[in-house]
Amino acid sequence: MKDYFLRMFGYDLYANQEMLTAIRGLNNPEKPVQLLGHLLAAQQRWLRRCKNESDADVIIFPKTETVRFEELIAANNREWVAFLNGLTEEDMNRAITYQTSNGAPFTNTITEVVTQVINHGTHHRAQIGQQLKYAGMETLPLIDYIFYIRQ
Repeated sequence: MKDYFLRMFGYDLYANQEMLTAIRGLNNPEKPVQLLGHLLAAQQRWLRRCKNESDADVIIFPKTETVRFEELIAANNREWVAFLNGLTEEDMNRAITYQTSNGAPFTNTITEVVTQVINHGTHHRAQIGQQLKYAGMETLPLIDYIFYIRQ
């Protein structure tokens, strides 16, 4: 399972970089910038929860420009990969307890959380693509997983 998620974070890195390039190609349209900022902040929040660290300072819908996105995309990937590499297969079923932004307590396994992170990214990249089309982009980057693994 761990190796699968390491591959998925490779894909996540590729897809986020491709979407950032597309966003910059349209001179940073507002909604796609907001969505990518949210995607990256959510990755940070979930990682902190997995590491039993405070996530209180992570602004889930940051007001941001794409200037730092390249750095954040790389840092998020590096930190998630390091975290996963530090786990055993058994650790993937370990439960973590955290609080949502409204303070509600929940418990999930690391596998469930990592699945959430990967799917959340896919969901928001689809929204970004839709917003890029609305903003006038004629051809979106090819970010399906199959295009990534064919490289």
